[in-house]
Amino acid sequence: MKITQLNIYPVKSLKGISVDQSVLEEHGLAWDRRWMLVDAHQRFVTQRQLPALATIEVALTDEHLVLSHPNVSPLNIPLAEPEGNLRLVSVWSDHCKALPESEEVSRWLVNALGEQAQGLSMVRFASEFTRAVEADFLDGGTAHTYFADGYPFLITTTGSLDALNQALLDSGHSAVPMNRFRPNIVIASDEAWAEDRWSSLAEQNGTFQLALRKPCQRCKITTIDQQTAAVPEPAEPLKTLLALNTQPALKGAHFGQNATLLAGVESIIRVGDAVEPTLRGV
Repeated sequence: MKITQLNIYPVKSLKGISVDQSVLEEHGLAWDRRWMLVDAHQRFVTQRQLPALATIEVALTDEHLVLSHPNVSPLNIPLAEPEGNLRLVSVWSDHCKALPESEEVSRWLVNALGEQAQGLSMVRFASEFTRAVEADFLDGGTAHTYFADGYPFLITTTGSLDALNQALLDSGHSAVPMNRFRPNIVIASDEAWAEDRWSSLAEQNGTFQLALRKPCQRCKITTIDQQTAAVPEPAEPLKTLLALNTQPALKGAHFGQNATLLAGVESIIRVGDAVEPTLRGV
């Protein structure tokens, strides 16, 4: 099996960036979820509340994070950490320390998206702060992440997407692309739902090893077209995922596996890397 896609999402819930390679960090792929948007109460804002966030392009240069949108000129945000007082911001039930980006970002968001973006600001994860992953699925270990929903890596497979899309087509619905699920690492696999039986995934020469910790429960972001922010079929693909019942012991619709890094901090992960799974219980 090989890695077919690597994706980073520097700003939580904005467009992702497909990369050919990335540095593996304990917190995730390099630059993944280092920024996010918050409301006036310093609570995270995503496509769940504001689907139009999907229309903001993101790029990284050597010196800047670049935001782009058809309605406005691109905005360059320095990669150098901003000066200012730390804020306490929330992601789900976690409270994290963050640095605010300039008010220029807030004005740019309103110019790009209109009044629906009023009151939003952008924050950057404070490098000196540690946000621990929930301990329940770590088998006694520890792990950390930035502004991801809960885990530093999300792994999906082509085989599972093929199976889901066949079920959608059989029911008269449209197939969906992988970007609906916003994965970090996509593995080419002919077998549907194979990843749900893997305990770990290692590069064939042992350069890195990832532990697959917890099935990823999906939300309504999967119904949002990641190019246009439209919702073509409000119930899909969640309704079909629920019917497939890939995780009988769990409530909800699931697709992909949340993962943590077991070995290989600061190593390079590449599209095309051959990987070998270890099955649960083996």
